[in-house]
Amino acid sequence: MKMGYTAAHYEALASIVIMLLLAMAFATDPNQLQDFCVGVASPLRGVFVNGRFCKDPMEVTASDFIFRGLNIPRNTTNTEGSNVTRVDVNAFPGLNTLGISLARIDLAPRGGLNTPHHHPRATEVLTVLKGTLYAGFIASNPPTGGPNRLFSRVLEEGDAFVFPQGMIHFEMNLGSGPGVALSAFSSQSPGVVTTAGAVFGSRPSVPVDVLSKAFQLDPKTVKALQAKFHKRVIE
Repeated sequence: MKMGYTAAHYEALASIVIMLLLAMAFATDPNQLQDFCVGVASPLRGVFVNGRFCKDPMEVTASDFIFRGLNIPRNTTNTEGSNVTRVDVNAFPGLNTLGISLARIDLAPRGGLNTPHHHPRATEVLTVLKGTLYAGFIASNPPTGGPNRLFSRVLEEGDAFVFPQGMIHFEMNLGSGPGVALSAFSSQSPGVVTTAGAVFGSRPSVPVDVLSKAFQLDPKTVKALQAKFHKRVIE
């Protein structure tokens, strides 16, 4: 029997197509509609694009498209034994509207850790330049319940590993020498949410009873952790 399609069928199909197109459109940063838009913080002259004003194209020079110093080792004598040099649009205005950014990650020998965190607006590809790193990410809650899956590997120099957008991930240096990695992001401003710092160091604080129940910790332990992370923020 031949089935005819009503106006309702076509409207439903059109709605599905529109939703798919919107999903594709918002998967990455918006595409630029000009060659470049070197971002400036104040409205001197130009057009406001993607949260920043464009520098007058006639005043743009080659210096706007260069960032120096990624070859310089960073200080890792801190609690975590790590230091991240973020090269996003805030540090490198020439990235504005281009939908990319990068970061250098320095890790101290034998346990230097870039603590669990996630980037709400970007997928990250990490490439190991020096050292032996243990890196991994944790997948989102499975729809059928059960534990969250950890995807991790030991990485050597020249290896690359991808962290999908929004997934909590980390890197630890297993080697006896300094570890160095270079990360590329699919956003000019990937953002970063450090898991422990966000949970225990937020201002105002998350209520102790919320964290105590969520982490199955004694309230005194929660208060001690909050005090520790608040002190670090102040310092």
